[in-house]
Amino acid sequence: MNPKITHWDSAWGLLREETMRLRLNDEGYAVAKYHYPPGTCFPLHTHTVNKKDTVLHGHLRISWEGGETVLDPGDMIEIPAGFPHSAEVVGPETVVSLDATKPA
Repeated sequence: MNPKITHWDSAWGLLREETMRLRLNDEGYAVAKYHYPPGTCFPLHTHTVNKKDTVLHGHLRISWEGGETVLDPGDMIEIPAGFPHSAEVVGPETVVSLDATKPA
C-alpha cells in the first residue's frame, strides 16, 4: 500500500497557509505548523492517528517500505495510523509544514 499524495489545485485558491489550513480543517483535521531546518530527519516511525503532512515551503522526502516521494510546496501526503515511514528535509531550505491529524 502506498500513501495517497495530493498536489495543490489552483482551483482551491492561492497556496497560502490560510487556504491550506482551511482545507485541512474542512476535512476534519487538527492542524499544527512546524519549521524543519535543513538536516532534519525523522527515522522510521508510526503514529496512532491518521496524518496528512503538507509542505508550504521547501522539500520533504517521505519514505516507506518499497517507496518514497519528495513533497514540494503544495503537496500533501495521507499517512494512515500505524503506517511505518520516515521523513527528511531535502536541500538547503527550511521546510514549513502543516501537520494535520485526526483520530484513527
